[in-house]
Amino acid sequence: MKTIDKQSRVPLYYQVMDIIIEMIEEGNLTEDDKLPSERELCDTLGISRTTVRQAIQELENNGHVYRVHGKGTFISSERFRQDLLEFYSFTEEMKKAGKTPSSEVLDFNIISCKEKLAKKMNLNEGDKVYKFTRLRLADNMPMMLETSYVPCSRFPGLTKKKLQQNAMYDIFTKDYNASFTCAEEIFQPVLTNEWEAELLKYSPGLPSMMIERITHENNMIIEYTKGIARGDKFKYHVVLNK
Repeated sequence: MKTIDKQSRVPLYYQVMDIIIEMIEEGNLTEDDKLPSERELCDTLGISRTTVRQAIQELENNGHVYRVHGKGTFISSERFRQDLLEFYSFTEEMKKAGKTPSSEVLDFNIISCKEKLAKKMNLNEGDKVYKFTRLRLADNMPMMLETSYVPCSRFPGLTKKKLQQNAMYDIFTKDYNASFTCAEEIFQPVLTNEWEAELLKYSPGLPSMMIERITHENNMIIEYTKGIARGDKFKYHVVLNK
């Protein structure tokens, strides 16, 4: 473990963070490894417990570590890298990463569009849409919480049972011959609320990414989804060409 430079203008807690992050990146600390105790870090680095606590709190806020009450602090799993270069689905991306994807359909209803939703989906007020909320998991670990709106006219007969048994996009393509012309996504960092945190097995107040997706089939919008992705599980990659 590297030493702390107390003469540096870089704050001590930040130096502690850098040391731990470097150990993670170099493979000296890996997923679910237990971090040394606060006392051990204090003794090893020659710093106060207040400094160590501040560093660990920041590492937790940034998703590098997680705490288990009564057991200690552990290294978080590596974030999934999502390339935003072409159309993708949660199910296929998790399979590529060697994980087993699954979904829990928490609720399923048919509702009438109000003005705001109708405008977003290019529908008329009063048009019927399916509204359903799904908890997305990888290897039984909660990753995302999504609420989707889908026009009933385009997907007649869609049921909760179908969504529980198959991936949504598989249903669209295989049962309804849907084609995805393009999709728009909007990303916004947010703080996880208590309900979201409970479902995602995450801590309230920690950062997540809110993702809004609008999927098009030619001139028709066939999906509007608003999701919350755990901030410690994903990172997003974009290539900007000149």
